[in-house]
Order: sequence, then structure tokens, then C-alpha cells
Amino acid sequence: MDRKTVVITGSARGLGYEMAKCFRRKNFNVVISDVIKKDIDNAKKKLLEEKGNGEVLGIVCDITKSNDIIKLIDETKNSFKTIDYWINNAGVNQPDKLIWKLTDEEISRMIDVDLKGTIIASKYIMEVMEKQGYGNIYTVEGHGSNDAVIPGLSIYGTAKRGVTYFINALAKECEINKLDIIVGALSPGIMITDFIVNAFRDKKIELSNKNKKVYNILGDYPDVVAKYLVNKMLSNTNNNVRIKWLTNRKAALRFMTSPFKKRNFFK
Repeated sequence: MDRKTVVITGSARGLGYEMAKCFRRKNFNVVISDVIKKDIDNAKKKLLEEKGNGEVLGIVCDITKSNDIIKLIDETKNSFKTIDYWINNAGVNQPDKLIWKLTDEEISRMIDVDLKGTIIASKYIMEVMEKQGYGNIYTVEGHGSNDAVIPGLSIYGTAKRGVTYFINALAKECEINKLDIIVGALSPGIMITDFIVNAFRDKKIELSNKNKKVYNILGDYPDVVAKYLVNKMLSNTNNNVRIKWLTNRKAALRFMTSPFKKRNFFK
């Protein structure tokens, strides 16, 4: 029996890497991609040392560049013939600045990576999945997807709110055209990774004590979240779903129990 294949953008570390690890344990061929070759090579080496039987392919891809996306798809198909799952995970955090304090370049970068990149990548993989007759496309949501507003995260939130609309629109178009392609959203909640303390991957963000308190109550390490999300994706058969880790009920329970269950991710 041929193995299935998953492609995950932005997967050299964090949630993307942990999902890749989970898929490989499920006997999938795994394609990891990111913008820095050294990070991909390190992630590939670690994946091959983990339990799992699937092959691992690492490809440099900047999702703001159409040629990179096309190359990612073509190299995957050359190696594994089909693409069964595609996960739009790549994204960047914004500097902790008010809207009018951001530069034009910072705003453009946020929209290009977190919104436009997701749209363009989905366009190209949809063309492939329409031809092969099936497929699954999942996209990671983030702050702003539920209309929440936090000063200092407004452009990131704007991009992610657009992503949520896009997911719904893409799922609807698949449904109307009777395509055997599942489109869904992944809502991981707050994860304790380098993402929350870095803007654009390498610019440090100094978190306020208030934000640290919230992250300590609601945050989770990405390996825990990834296992849940991957299991839910593999068992799902419905279009236009939202797979949510941090439910309202779970969040409320954590706030209620936080005085008794102290956690500190920032020691």
C-alpha cells in the first residue's frame, strides 16, 4: 500500500515541525518547508531520528513567492506522485507596535506572509488536487480569527481574520463545484514557541507581565497541540470544519483553576 503524503509550510520548527513528526508516526511521507535551508536540514535530521516509517523531504520555500510554491509542489509530486494533505502553517508575528507606529514595510510583510501567501499557496495546491480528484487543505488560524482585538497585534489579527474568511470561501467553492476536497481550519490556541517572542522570526519582542500571565494560563507546548490536531484531521470527513484545541470551555476552566495550578513557561 502506497503511503500518503503531507506538505506542511513553515515546518522547520514549532507547531509545523511537531505536526510533521506526528504525521510521520502515522506512516506518512512528510515534506517540510521553510525559508532557511539550515533550519530545514536540522529539522529533517531530527525527524529522521524520531520514530516513524515515512520518507522525509525538505524544501526551501518562501510562500510570498509563487515560483517557490510551484517548486515545492513539483518536487513533492516528483518524489511521491500525489499530495494528500496540505497544511498552510507558515506565518510571522508582528512587532509589538500600535498600527500607526508600524512601517509600510512591516505592514506589507505581515499581509504578504500571513494572508496573501496562504491564498496563493492554496490556489496552486487546489489546481493539483482538482486534477488528482481528492485532497485535504488545512490552514492554521491565529489571533484575530475570532474578531478579538489586542493592541500591538492588530495587523497580524487583520491578516488572520482574512484567513478565516478565505478558508470559508474556499470550502464553499469546493462544495458548490462538488469537489472531493476537504478544506478546514486549525485553531491551536496559544502555543509556547519562539513565535510569541519574535517578530519576523528574528526581532525580539519583550512581553508584558500581563501577556505572560495570560500565556501561562492558556498556553501549551506545540507537541501536545500537534498530536490533537493531526488525529482530528485524519479522522475528519467533513468539509469546512474548524478543529479547535483551546475551546471556550477549556479556557474558562483554566482561568478558574489558575490560582491552584501555577504554570510558568518564562522561567
